[in-house]
Parts: sequence; C-alpha cells; structure tokens
Amino acid sequence: MASLNKVLLIGNLTRDPELRYTPAGTAVVNLRLAVNRRYKDRNGEPKEEVCFLTVTAWDKQAEVCNQYLSKGRAVFVEGRLQSRSWEDKEGQKRNTLDIRAERIQFLGPPKGGAAAHSEGAEPASEELKEKTEETSDLVWDEEGKIGEKSEGAV
Repeated sequence: MASLNKVLLIGNLTRDPELRYTPAGTAVVNLRLAVNRRYKDRNGEPKEEVCFLTVTAWDKQAEVCNQYLSKGRAVFVEGRLQSRSWEDKEGQKRNTLDIRAERIQFLGPPKGGAAAHSEGAEPASEELKEKTEETSDLVWDEEGKIGEKSEGAV
C-alpha cells in the first residue's frame, strides 16, 4: 500500500517563535503560521481566507529559527503532518494536527530590512546580514545545516 505525507507551505509568522527544551536538552520551537488563500466567489467577488497552523522544528533548526525569525517574517516550510494526543488538566483528551518541519527557508529580508531585529535581541551577525542581502533566502535543512536556496527550490 502506497502512502505519502508531504506538506509545502508559504506563509507569515503570526508571533515570535516559542523555543523550549525537552528534559533531555533537545531544542524544539513552535512557529505559528498564517497561510492566505485569495479567490473569487461565484459572483466574482474577491474573497480571502486564512489558515492558521503550528509548525514544529527540532534540534539546531529550532535554535536557528528562534534566533533569526520574528513575527511577520515570510517562510517556506517543507514537512509532514503529525498528530498529537494528550490529556489536559481537567482530564479531557485533546488532539491536534501540526506540521513537523523538515526544511524551513526564510523568504526575503527580515521585516524592516536585514538589520532589523526583535526588541531586546542581539542584532544579527554581519555575515548573516550580508548573506541575507545577497541571496534574500537562507535555508536550514532538518539536520540544521545552513545553505543557500538551490536553483530548483521554490
């Protein structure tokens, strides 16, 4: 039996990344992503709907996302759907469907230009600023390796 679990998304962060560490010390970050869909209804009126999603990245990729992403930043996410179940404080069973990031690509310069950074955060290194200005895209794969956008990439 064949199966495929692949998600490709382009959207904007609705809030700053939320980084935390597991008891074993593994970094995990949650990114809240808004993905817009524009279309015309049957009467030809323009409509827009927004889908809000949670993207989870792990290890080095999580730390890099936390360091360089902020609310409003556009990203391309390649990953897979992952369901989770847990019991809340009231004993109710809860379920959610998230995207487990395999690759996150930063699109365009940071909001406000390459030198912009979150209030209270350290400014990005000169090397990162130059790389962002040169390519407008930075790519981190699932292993946390940095690279430039490939020729065939979206």
